[in-house]
Amino acid sequence: MLRVITINLNGIRSAVNKGLLEWLDTQHADVICLQELKAQAGDLSDAMRAPAGLAGYFHHAEKKGYSGVGLYTRRTPDRVVEGLGIADIDAEGRFLQLDFGKLSVISLYLPSGSSSEERQQVKFSFMERFLPHLAALHACGREVIVCGDWNIAHKEIDLKNWKSNQKNSGFLPEERAWISRLFDEQGWVDVYRRLHPDTTDACYTWWSNRGQAWAKNVGWRLDYQLATPGVAQAAREASIYKDQRFSDHAPLIVDYDWAH
Repeated sequence: MLRVITINLNGIRSAVNKGLLEWLDTQHADVICLQELKAQAGDLSDAMRAPAGLAGYFHHAEKKGYSGVGLYTRRTPDRVVEGLGIADIDAEGRFLQLDFGKLSVISLYLPSGSSSEERQQVKFSFMERFLPHLAALHACGREVIVCGDWNIAHKEIDLKNWKSNQKNSGFLPEERAWISRLFDEQGWVDVYRRLHPDTTDACYTWWSNRGQAWAKNVGWRLDYQLATPGVAQAAREASIYKDQRFSDHAPLIVDYDWAH
């Protein structure tokens, strides 16, 4: 069995203070994908770098207190790929890939466009340039799991207030169409949706800090594990952990019947 967890931390130091590492110790996950570290290498404690039984790999943003992705793993990877080789994207620390045998696991943090029109254009630019990379990954002959905060809710069942959000970043028609292309044209599989095709309120992984979004479960499904068909078919269970809160996102946990 292979257990893969993905979580946007909204700051690794904040999440650790809220009990993240103690919780991870109970999960026995093989790979944990982290997004939005909001920390530089020198900000990480030894426990953050390598929690019990795990080794940590990180791709930090150049800007302090911003973005950044990481992976914890029980097994030493055969190869580490830090960044996409695109300077402005890599400066924001958004892509980290570990290869294990014929399986690759990626931690991805797709930009948010909600803060300004300028950032929305950065998001669209990222999506345009990332699309061929995803196609190449899918066609490379390896099994791949891309975990992360995609900052897009794909369909109406993926967010509570879909009607009022159709002109807002994260649920724009162009964003939703882009996600559809990954499935319909490239052949990626949305692992959670393969196992839970009709789930609505229980599928959310992010809640705004405004109002009482968490208390009222006014959420969005922004965190996905997209996989190539072979490993996607091996997925046996997918769940979202909500008993504790480590950030404004909830961890997405998937168990694969996969020899690791």
